[in-house]
Amino acid sequence: MAITRRQKQVLDFIADFIETNGYSPSYEEIARGLELASLATVHKHIAALESKHYLKRGFNQSRSLDLSPKYYQEVRRRPMSGAALEVPLMGRITAGTPVEALAGSERLDFGDFLNRENIYALEVRGDSMIDDHICSGDIVLVENTSQARDGDIVVALLRGSETTLKRFYRESDTMAVLKPANAQMEPIRVPLADLQIQGRVLAVLRKY
Repeated sequence: MAITRRQKQVLDFIADFIETNGYSPSYEEIARGLELASLATVHKHIAALESKHYLKRGFNQSRSLDLSPKYYQEVRRRPMSGAALEVPLMGRITAGTPVEALAGSERLDFGDFLNRENIYALEVRGDSMIDDHICSGDIVLVENTSQARDGDIVVALLRGSETTLKRFYRESDTMAVLKPANAQMEPIRVPLADLQIQGRVLAVLRKY
């Protein structure tokens, strides 16, 4: 589940405070450090982060905030500054017959994806989307949305317990089809009442 920019600031403040002092900050220190209007605002952010499993807290203790492993895995290493989200676009290269190399001086800005509050990443497991060049081990960048158009690649929650990555098609007013991009696999027909769209894929990242 994605977090807002303000919630990430709260998490980073807590992490930096613990690293510097060896213990977690009080709610008053978080409010002062981030210039939040009230302790109620701090409580609201802490409760939201706890519900998203980025933060753990003890009750009736003034300094009992702990960062979860999920925070370090998904948030701490995510770049937020615009400069860090740009790489040089050095030109174009053919994957067919070799052509003369032409240097370029443009820059490719990933900020449109990564600096938005409603974007999250998922690691793909399985081969159901290989014909769309989404392979097991790839990372997909997902827009957190419940809306999808026919043909969108979506993160779908089935019957409240199973998630899958498929192309979405509305079959009727009551039924949908989730189509894999793999000729060896069958489409999934599911009542719309049993289907929840949790996101729409924007991009695919692959490491070699």
